[in-house]
This record gives sequence, C-alpha cells and structure tokens, in this order.
Amino acid sequence: MSLLSSEPVYRGRIIALDLDTVRFPDGSTGVLEMVRHPGAAAVLPFLDAPASADPRVVLIRQYRWAAEGELWEVPAGRLDPGETPEACAARELEEETGWRAGRLLPLAPLWTTPGFTDERIHLFAATGLVPGQHRHEADEFLEVHELRWSRVMAMAAAGELRDAKTLAALFLADRLVR
Repeated sequence: MSLLSSEPVYRGRIIALDLDTVRFPDGSTGVLEMVRHPGAAAVLPFLDAPASADPRVVLIRQYRWAAEGELWEVPAGRLDPGETPEACAARELEEETGWRAGRLLPLAPLWTTPGFTDERIHLFAATGLVPGQHRHEADEFLEVHELRWSRVMAMAAAGELRDAKTLAALFLADRLVR
C-alpha cells in the first residue's frame, strides 16, 4: 500500500483530518479519511508489588463526553511534541493521580483504531510510587481511586470497565508483570 496524495481537511488542537488517496495491495486506488493524532501513553500504577497476592492499583473515574458519561480508566494522555512515550506516561501519571513512578515497565504499544486513525498508545505499568502533585487540566473531571487487583478484575469481568486501553493494560500487566 502506498500514499499517492493527501489533502488536509481539518486541523484542530488534538487531531487533524486528511483525505488520503492510496494504492491498495491489489493495485487499485481509493480515498481514505484519516484522523491524525500525535500518539499517547497510558500507565497502570501499582501501589503494591505487582506479584503480591492482591495488589492495590490506581484507576481514575473520568467524565468522557464521547462515552456519554464516566469511564474507569488508567491515567493517560497525549504526547507533547518531541516527548517520549515514557516521559508522557510519567507526566500523565503525576498530573492525573498525584503519584510519581519509581519505575515504568513497558507493556506494549498498540493502535487504537487503525481503520481510520494513526493514533498509537504506549502502555506501561508503574511501580515504586511516591507522592507527587496533581495538575488536572481545565477540561479534566476525574476522581482517583485505589482498588484491589481482585476488585478491578471482577469489574472487568462484569463489564464495568469499557475503556479499551485500560482493559489492554490490565490484560498485559496480568501476563507480563504479575
């Protein structure tokens, strides 16, 4: 697949929209709407050693307009220009929860919705947390919660967790860190 041309349609604070004319693997061409995003990082914070029997983790409950209500999520945010995913994860963890990571463990990068956006989110687990400083943005309405691993996994099984990055981080942490 190759890009033949790209026409900018919209440029906003967070995203851009382009109409890309592409050559598909079979040689045909088509126009695709592509949402451009700078990328993001998300972090699953462990207050206790991840390998302990029932560690505490930090999740946020955040109002999301697109979801028409509140979602349980891991702390996450958009990469600033020139920022590494690790630096973004550390910054967002402290800004949203008031905790700083002693150590960030990479879990995986993933494409959020590759059918129409180039957004990649880099997932991490955080250990060795120490108190830091909240710095919520004006449009962030969230509560910080400390929950036991067993409770979080029960919430996931019951369908109470509906945020994809959070579910992916939990699954990966369960397999790679715990």
